[in-house]
This record gives sequence, C-alpha cells and structure tokens, in this order.
Amino acid sequence: MSPRSPQASPPRHALTLCASLVQNPMNLGALCRTAEVWGLQELVLPSLDVLAERDFQKVAVSADQWQPVSSCHRDRLPEWIAQQQQQAITVIALARHPQAIALPTFVFPRQTALLLGRELTGIPEGLMQQCDAIVEIPQWGHVDSMNVSTAAAIAAYEYLRQHPLKT
Repeated sequence: MSPRSPQASPPRHALTLCASLVQNPMNLGALCRTAEVWGLQELVLPSLDVLAERDFQKVAVSADQWQPVSSCHRDRLPEWIAQQQQQAITVIALARHPQAIALPTFVFPRQTALLLGRELTGIPEGLMQQCDAIVEIPQWGHVDSMNVSTAAAIAAYEYLRQHPLKT
C-alpha cells in the first residue's frame, strides 16, 4: 500500500480534538494517530514543537504527515473556545463532572470540538463552564479516570457512530 498524499486525503469528519491541555508527547502521538485513522477534522496541540519529539513520533507512526494539526497554548483556550462557538462549532468538555451527561446518551452535533483534559488534573472548571456541554464516559472501577488518548478514542468513536461519512 503506498502512502497517501495530502491532496488525495479522504473526506473528514467534522470533529476536532483539542489536546491543548495534554502534556505527554506519547499521549499526543496516540491522539494524532487516532485522529488520522478516523479522518477527523483537526487535532489541536499545545505546540507544534511536539511533532519533532521522538516519543510523539514513536506513537504517531507518521500520522502527522496526513492529519491536519494546529496549535493553541493552554493560556489561549478561552479565546479558542469562543472562536469555535462563533463559528457554530459546539465545544464539548470530556470530563468526569457532576454536570456531565453520560456518553451513551449524548447526541453529538455534527460540528463538534472535543476538549480533552490534562493528565491527572483534567480540565479547569472555568474552561468546563465555557463549553457548551460536558460529557463523561461511565466508569465502574476504583480508578477515577482513564488515559486521555483512550478516553478521546472512545468519545470519537461514539461521534463517528452517530455521524458516519456519506459515501
């Protein structure tokens, strides 16, 4: 199988993953790989510098060559969220939270940006309140959270299930 050129990219789903709070290059690489294999609209990184890091590249396995990426520093997230909302993109926080809607019952709008939390500390309350909705993945174990790239993949899959590409 030959590599695809950017010009030959297949259609993309209208889902953006915002990983501006994520710090671990391996998690960012996994998010890039997930976004690319599922043809997501965009992956927002905290900095484009991570693309050159060995740990990112080991996990991304060249996905960054085809996946549209941009960057937004965590300090600029309030403006980024507002900009998405002005463009009629629904911004959803993926987090364990008392106000969260369980993922299996949530209906994703077609134009969605999913805000992902920082490892261990999650999404700051102020950013969560700025989002249009908060969604959580039901959990029954003793550990109160799952890996950010795993959680993002589960949520993205649910979005894809609800919004398959028209072929």
